[in-house]
Amino acid sequence: MIKGIFNGLKTYGNSFGLVTKLGLWKYFAIPMVISLLTATIIIVSAYSLSDNIGHWIEQIWPWEWGKKGFFIFAEILSALLIVAVGFILYKHIVMALSAPFMSPVSEKIEAHLLGANHTHRQTSFGAQLWRGIRINVRNLGMELLLTIPILLLGLIPVIGIVSTVLLFLTQAYYAGFGNMDYTLERHFTYEKSVRFVRNNKGQAIGNGIVFMLFLLIPVIGVILVLPLSVTAATKQTIGLLPPREDIKLTIDPTETKQLKN
Repeated sequence: MIKGIFNGLKTYGNSFGLVTKLGLWKYFAIPMVISLLTATIIIVSAYSLSDNIGHWIEQIWPWEWGKKGFFIFAEILSALLIVAVGFILYKHIVMALSAPFMSPVSEKIEAHLLGANHTHRQTSFGAQLWRGIRINVRNLGMELLLTIPILLLGLIPVIGIVSTVLLFLTQAYYAGFGNMDYTLERHFTYEKSVRFVRNNKGQAIGNGIVFMLFLLIPVIGVILVLPLSVTAATKQTIGLLPPREDIKLTIDPTETKQLKN
């Protein structure tokens, strides 16, 4: 899995150049707006709710002594909870709503890499949107189930450091999952796609790590995260798909080496 993570990271190389070369920036206009609006709504909500959640948690402490200290702890816990849930919701909302726009981008990249004459399943705008919603609702549920015990684990001294790493890798995995599915939806059914990503966890985590790091960059990160992560995931996923005899790669040696790795 470690090798897969590094391979997932490497596929970001030349992603910016590939988007520019194929003239794909115009396709990201609506997803960028969706991304900015979603991030803004989550940030505003988090800011307004943090104190309320902190005071609610504070009620658990029945004594007067230490009440101020417990409130500080409650505020920190509520902030971590809001940030964790905010990241989770952001990813899945943006990925689900952007599916009809990202799938065509992924298809154009695939055509560039494999040749214009390759064939795959044809899907409509509505089917792409439904697939995106279905995948991301499923992933949201799974991620929340894993996040809650990880956050509770973080309350234990020392082990909390491990909890932070686990939380980040969990979010990275599901981010990579969503990015890879823009390509997988043309090749596999829903069930087969889930199995495919599960068998390539490292690749998904590698892609998702960069996705998550981009979100830490104010404004610019939210704008660029989809174009670069989807491009990288498409290159990466195509390299993982079972080989077909009727397809010949039509890319330069550098891109071929990246796919094989």
